Formats: sequence, C-alpha cells, structure tokens
Amino acid sequence: MKDGFVAVGAYSPLVHVADCKYNAERIKEGIEKASGDGVRLLVFPELSLTGYTCGDLFLQQTLQAGALEALSDLVMFSRGFDMVLVFGLPLAFSGRLYNCAVVVYNGKILGVVPKRNIPNYQEFYERRWFSPGPGQVCEVMVCRQLVPFGFPLVFVCATNREFVFGVEICEDLWVPHSPSVDLALNGATIIVNPSASDELVGKAEYRRSLVSSQSAKLVAGYVYCDAGFGESSTDLVFASHNLIMENGSILAEGFCQSGTVVRSEIDVNRLSLERKRVTTYDQEHPLCRAVEFAMPLKDVALSRVFDKTPFVPGDDGQRESRCETILRLQRLGLEKRLAHIHGQCVVVGLSGGLDSTLALLVCIGAFDDMGLDRKGIVAVTMPGFGTTKRTKGNATKLSEALGVTLVEVDITKAVRQHFADIGQDEKHQDVTYENCQARERTQILMDIANKRNGIVIGTGDLSELALGWATYNGDHMSMYGVNCSVPKTLVRFLVRHVAMLEEESVKSILLDVIATPVSPELLPAKGDGTISQVTEDIVGPYELHDFFLYYLVRWGFNPKKIYRLACQAFDGVYDHVFILKWLAIFYKRFFAQQFKRSCLPDGPKVGSVTLSPRGDWRMPSDACASLWLEEVERIVP
Repeated sequence: MKDGFVAVGAYSPLVHVADCKYNAERIKEGIEKASGDGVRLLVFPELSLTGYTCGDLFLQQTLQAGALEALSDLVMFSRGFDMVLVFGLPLAFSGRLYNCAVVVYNGKILGVVPKRNIPNYQEFYERRWFSPGPGQVCEVMVCRQLVPFGFPLVFVCATNREFVFGVEICEDLWVPHSPSVDLALNGATIIVNPSASDELVGKAEYRRSLVSSQSAKLVAGYVYCDAGFGESSTDLVFASHNLIMENGSILAEGFCQSGTVVRSEIDVNRLSLERKRVTTYDQEHPLCRAVEFAMPLKDVALSRVFDKTPFVPGDDGQRESRCETILRLQRLGLEKRLAHIHGQCVVVGLSGGLDSTLALLVCIGAFDDMGLDRKGIVAVTMPGFGTTKRTKGNATKLSEALGVTLVEVDITKAVRQHFADIGQDEKHQDVTYENCQARERTQILMDIANKRNGIVIGTGDLSELALGWATYNGDHMSMYGVNCSVPKTLVRFLVRHVAMLEEESVKSILLDVIATPVSPELLPAKGDGTISQVTEDIVGPYELHDFFLYYLVRWGFNPKKIYRLACQAFDGVYDHVFILKWLAIFYKRFFAQQFKRSCLPDGPKVGSVTLSPRGDWRMPSDACASLWLEEVERIVP
C-alpha cells in the first residue's frame, strides 16, 4: 500500500450449486493464489458460498445453515492472510432472508452488507427469496461475532486512511442512484461489487461501459467480480466477467476465466488527490458508519504499465484522433481571436524547428477555415550566429511550398550593434549573448506585425514553459500563443500528422523538420555546419520532463512517487541515477521559472495540463522549492 497503491483482486471460483463445503474449498484456493500475488483486497462473486442459481433452495434451512458453517470455516481460514476478503452468501435476520456480502479480515468479520436493490424482472426472481437490505446499520451476531449489519457502511484502513472501500451488490450498480454514490461521498476510494450477472449478446460491452462510467463519475476504483463456471445452466450462462477499473480506465479484465485471479493495483492516493481538486465532489449525503481495520503497510509490486509519454497515446488510431482534435482546438482558438480583432494578418517567427513549424501549420489551418488569403501569413526567418543551412533551408522551402509570405531579416548586424551599445564582448557567449538574439527577434516580429496590422503568433510549447526554456520578453512573448498547452513530446506527432496528409513536396520538408535536433540555435554552428546547441543536452530529455510535469501538475504526486513511476516507465531506457538527476533539475527549474509563466500571453487549452496563470495553474513566482528538493535528496537510487 506504499505510495497509495492497493493490490486488489477478483476471483470467480468454480462452484457446485448448493454445495457450500465444496465452494468454500474453491474459495480457499482463490485466497491462496491471491496471497501469492500480493493481493490485499480480494472480492468473490455474489452468493459465492452457495452459488447464485439455487432458486427456491435459498429458503431451505439446511442451505442457510450450510452457508453459515462454510462462512465460519472461511473466517478461521483467513487468519494469517494479510488480505481483506469479501464473500457472498444468504443470511437470515429478524425473520427475513438477505443477499449479503460479508467482509472478513484476519479471522474477524468487519461487517455484513445486504443487497439494497432486489431485481425481479426478466430472468431475475430474487424478490421471491430475498428482502431489500435496510437503510440503517444495526448489530447482529454472525459466527459468534457481534458485527455491524446494514447500509451505509465503509471500511477504513487505519494505516492508510486513503484506502477506504464500500460494497454494493450486483443490481445495486444498475439502478439510478447506486449505493456506491453515497459510499464514495463518504470517502470510499474503492467500490467492490460481488455480482452474478448472466451473459447475453452485447451485455459484456454494456457492463464494461457501466463500470467504467461509474468509477469515473465517483472518481473511484471499482472491483467487479462476476459469477462464473459451475452456476446452473438451466436457463442462464455466467461468464465470470471480472473488471478492475480506476477513474474510468480499465486496469485489468477477465472473461470466462473462472479459477483465475484478476489482479491490479488501484492508486487510492491519486484518487484522493483528484477528489480534492474537483471541488464539486463535496455534496450532501447520508453519513456512513466507518469500520476500521489495521493492515500493515507493505511495498506493492506494480503490474500496471505507466506510459513513458503520458501525453501521447500509444495506440496509432487514438494518437491520430488526438492529434486531429488538438489541431482543431488550436485553429479554433486562433480563429476566434482573428475574428474578434477583424484580423487578416499573422506573423510567425519561422526557425525551421518543430515548434514554429507547428505554429505555422495552425495558422494555415485557421486561414483556410476562415477563407483568408494565405499571403496574410507572414513567416519571418531571422538567421543569426547559430543558424544552420538545414533549418534556414527548411523554413524557406516550407514557406514557399505552403504559399505564405516569406520575409528574411538577418539579425547579426543589429545584434552586434546592440552588443556594442551595452558593452557585451561577442566572444563571451553567455546568457546575455544568447538572449540578445532572442529579444532582437521578438522585437522584429512585433514591429513587422505593427507595420502590417497583424498579430505575432507565439511558438513556445508547454514543456518549455514548465522548464522556463524561453527568453523573458523574447520568445516568451507574443500576442497569441497557439502551442502553449502542447507538450514537446506531442509536437512531433502533430507535425507528422499534418505531414501525412500533405502532398509529397510539403511532406518531405516536414519530415526533415521532425528529424532535426531541437535547438534554439543561439550559439555558432560546428565547423561542419551542424547544430552545436542541442536543447536536450542542456536541460535533459523532454520525455522525462514531460513525464515529471504530467504527474506533478495533473495528479499532484510527490517526488518520491514520481521517481518510482519514472523508474518503472523508463526501465531499460535510463538508469535510476540519470532519472534522479533530471528530476532534481526539473523541480529547480519549475519553481525558479514561474515568473515567466505568471505573465503568459493568451492561448488555447487543449489538454488536461496547462500552465496558464488565468486557468489551471496559479502559483506564486517566489514559491520555495525546498520541500520538494529535500524529498528528492532523500531518494536513494
């Protein structure tokens, strides 16, 4: 459970209808298997001790007594297993029979949760045998233990209070106001559902969608355990469709796999942080009775896969769809701005690099949508001390191929005059040497925009904003920044997406831009004319920084957890010492460079992470990084 990860499992045992001893033995097998997998919360199907399809046998005292005897045996068996167990069985109280889930931990019954919504339609006839569970909690005697019975109940881990779970049973999920709503509003970060949902054509897809949407709406983990092989096939078939979800995403799934542990890890820390962020989550709700249990904290082996590039979908189809959506949003933002100011001219500083190329492509899309002449797009190439033939050539060829207005302004003479004015030695290639060029370029763009009654389009991306890799009042400034919420790892794919849709002459240029190393080109080129200043050699790999950024801003994870996830995601790519080095640099730069983000130009939000001071990220420019850096220093790679 360290770092908020709780290993959960769903197990559909092979059953014999009405054979409680046999079923208990199969459940024991599941407990042993799950224990070997490190599971800490294990869920079995609805009425798993008797079988769901007993029919009128549920009303037989012999079956009810057999179920209680089997439960007593399982409670004893649970001793020594560091695992919370949820079984299903019929239990009689006060002259009524209830379809119940019993929660057991280490030889103790923590509580009994009765099914609230009893289906009595189509193939379901449960109301014939079972009564709806009461909407209050009382004490009942089960297996010589006085335990809470009723609804609502939540179960709280005393050693990790973010690990809170509640139980709803099968049909409870399918009704308009599911019990899980109140459970989640009372702090349950995980909902478990012992279920017996028969299989029909199309039902698996609907069930998957239902569990996914419920876990997303509740910002919760969801463990759905379905009845499987061995249930009576007189009229129905059960396929053990087991699902583990987290906030709408499938972590693990099993189908027709009775006797197999479906396992994953739910991040209750992540869910708790998201609930704190979403302020509309806190609503009026009935208070639950909380039952505590003390479970030792242990390391959790992670089977979950964490993408190296969380901003970039791994699936080709999803990635292309994401690219198309982002490009459309970028265009729409620019189109609104142009419509508002009645603008027909934009000015883009075109370096031949990825970011400025993407900005140019967005401008072209916007102009085409609005029916404006592409000649109103002014691409300005401004060669300086570090400009290479490759980037300048690509900027020129791309402008000509796309039919925009190309303007070339060599900045070397103006920058040398500026050096003379401020007493800067040209041989001293420090930050002043570099920033003088960046600010000269921005001045030129602004003045050309004034002269042509246009606006300057910013090219800087989200990753550069996070690291502060921009010259203040240089490339940091524009009149509308179309790339401001696009991370560097995604820029390349956006340009490639457009390239694949263009004719060969444009496509070849764009592909060469993609293949060009990322560089501000502010230092003189090497003797062979190649780029001497490669950005990632200076600030580190953008894929690492984008990974850090995503989990810092989107989820609020601490450095130790981000480091752990990065080590898993980049296993075999970067060693742990390398990752830790750049994590420390990321935090230093992120905090130190906030002042640049505090005065950003307008620009469209296109994803879940943005650093606009008017939107998602409001941070003081003089905030201290000491707490974060101290935690980084305590990490042992």
